[in-house]
Amino acid sequence: MSGSTRLRPQPSLRGVLLLWLLLPLLLLIPLAAALIYGLALRPALDGLDRALTDTAVALAQIVTVDSSGRVTLPLGEQTARALQADLVDETFFAVGDNSGRLLGGSEALLPLAPPLQIGQWQFFDSTLLGKPVRVAAHAIGCGTAPSQVCSILVAETLGKRTAAERAVLLAALLGATALALPMVLLSMVAVSRGMRPLRLAATEVESRTPDRLEAVDARTVPREVAPFVDALNGLFGRLREASAAQRAFIADAAHQLRTPLAVLRVEAAQALDTPHPESLRPILQRLHSAAERGARLAQQLLLLARAEATALGPMPPEQRLDLSRLAAEAADRWLQPSLQAGQDLGFELATAWVVGDPLLLEELLGNLIHNAIEHAGSGSRITIRTAVQSGCSELCVEDDGRGIAADQQASVWHRFRRGRGAEGTGSGLGLAIVKDIARLHGASATLSAGESGRGLRVCICFPPTPGSAPAGADA
Repeated sequence: MSGSTRLRPQPSLRGVLLLWLLLPLLLLIPLAAALIYGLALRPALDGLDRALTDTAVALAQIVTVDSSGRVTLPLGEQTARALQADLVDETFFAVGDNSGRLLGGSEALLPLAPPLQIGQWQFFDSTLLGKPVRVAAHAIGCGTAPSQVCSILVAETLGKRTAAERAVLLAALLGATALALPMVLLSMVAVSRGMRPLRLAATEVESRTPDRLEAVDARTVPREVAPFVDALNGLFGRLREASAAQRAFIADAAHQLRTPLAVLRVEAAQALDTPHPESLRPILQRLHSAAERGARLAQQLLLLARAEATALGPMPPEQRLDLSRLAAEAADRWLQPSLQAGQDLGFELATAWVVGDPLLLEELLGNLIHNAIEHAGSGSRITIRTAVQSGCSELCVEDDGRGIAADQQASVWHRFRRGRGAEGTGSGLGLAIVKDIARLHGASATLSAGESGRGLRVCICFPPTPGSAPAGADA
């Protein structure tokens, strides 16, 4: 696969929907603006043309024919100025008889008269004295014979018409914009609301982990997406079945190994206690150590399978318990192994209430203490602390032994990972089990160096429960 193919951005469904909704708007809005412009401009220009007809009708009323058939336009200077009065444009008029003789008005306008029948009107654009004008032409009878036609022309420059066109254009653009903005906003809101079920479904799918593979409710998504969600649910179901089969295999294998390993450990211990040639002692010690390690590994595999089953299924009934009491009860179990390893096991316990499974929490603490005994080394001091710190019920196991290098502290949480130079019978499952049990209880697990930068401190921070208090008696 080429680099350009890998880097090609994925198409956005939201972008595609908006594109197909807004692209027609880009075409329809200009068409709507043009339609508004045309529909509004025509009446405005017709109104200006009617103003010209009013002047032409007034002139027609002034034209007179005497008894001899002579046509005249008895128009006073004041009346002429009144007919031409305009604040914006220049107005011109001309009246001519049947022979083309000017009866009154602008001589330059009369030649623009078109041939018309009596009573006809005609409006046209032309040029007068070098200026563009709008002309209204009208024909009236001005004699005893039907063929005697007088022409009346009224013209004005285009100032009002240009202003009207600009005003109508601005109104059309504003109207189109006022129409476009709500449509764009409504389109975005519609797409956002339409995408909301997909975002909720994506959040649900994203929240799925190997420990949480329950089906997504397909009723909360659109019908078009329901087949995809059903396919995901089918995949989740197959993953649950595969995970259950894997856990069952691990549990069965570990359970089957426990008995022969226990027998092997007992037999190796008896062989060491029974008189034997000194040359066999190293072999018997290695055999006993391997049996101890195998038994510990089988026990941890069983515990790991149980923790995973708890994560994927309903939690067992939880109890409210005090971490300090849990640690105090573990003292008798771990005091003798620590003394045998030449270590000082101490307790600094304050009341710290949590809600959880006592058996799993006991295993969590046991793994932490076992790790410290195994890896801290002879002559080290191991301290178990419980307290309420920074808003959480805290359980810490700290030693002043060799510790774990900072660059390895993140990796030792993984299964079958051990720090450089690790000794003892550990298999690299202890901290992984601790992390899994902590996660089941909504707690966080952290590694850090001990006091003065020596050794290792492992702390589990549990959500506090009502009744937790920062103060307590040391044990």
